[in-house]
Amino acid sequence: MEQAFFQAPSTFVGTVELKVEDLERSIQFYTEIIGLQVIEQSEQKAVLSANGKQALLTIEQPPSIQPKSKATTGLYHFALLLPDRTSLAKVLKHLADRGIKLGAADHLVSEALYLNDPDGNGIEIYRDLPSKTWTWYDGKVTMTVDPLDSKGILAELNGVQWEGLPAETIMGHIHLHVHDLDQARRFYCDGLGFGVTTDQLNQALFLSSNGYHHHIGLNTWKGTDAPPASEENAGLKRYALVFPSEVERYQAAQRLKQLGYVVEMEDEQLVTRDPSGNRLLLDVQSY
Repeated sequence: MEQAFFQAPSTFVGTVELKVEDLERSIQFYTEIIGLQVIEQSEQKAVLSANGKQALLTIEQPPSIQPKSKATTGLYHFALLLPDRTSLAKVLKHLADRGIKLGAADHLVSEALYLNDPDGNGIEIYRDLPSKTWTWYDGKVTMTVDPLDSKGILAELNGVQWEGLPAETIMGHIHLHVHDLDQARRFYCDGLGFGVTTDQLNQALFLSSNGYHHHIGLNTWKGTDAPPASEENAGLKRYALVFPSEVERYQAAQRLKQLGYVVEMEDEQLVTRDPSGNRLLLDVQSY
């Protein structure tokens, strides 16, 4: 993991907040299966961390929650980034031992595992290959979906056992369903300042800050007529974007307003929605 992509001058994804149908069920999944730890808990909400301090994920059970919709915009997956390949090997063996159904891929920039939580929220757990090995051409990074070398990864273990996610685990990126890529590009690139690192057949865009392969993925795989999810549905509540400074956050908020998007204070936090209804908290890195 290269920390430069997750500190100033980068803008990156912070805490992801989910709505779930059954809080206790989700706590059990995220602690026993994923390997996070609870650092705060109330009757309706839990805050989860890898290092015992930094919140990576919050899960909340609203009073009148409905199942996650399958035909709306919203979360495709959030992605937990591990520090090294041995950590990925430990996660792979643990999940396989637990009989968890997995997807897997070698993306040339990363090696990734995919699974769903009990509500159908997508999760990626991955490790990055060194950025010096990534291939760039005309400002775009080469990413593929090749078979994962599971045997090679498991060979890294040498008897090391899984003990939950390592403390260095961070939120690597988020991937969202949207209904219109041109509108999304305007919001995330012209407004928030991200750059396009690759696109796929006019159906997906990958965006980053400071030369990462992607901090944000966007796709129209649910259809260009997909409506936003209802507030009552399980799924993404909102996610945080962490800006390097107050100045850069202010500039991004002003650009969004000039483009016609609403940015407002909510509980002393700066929030907005993308054109597909996905909610964002505009945060600032603390030093």
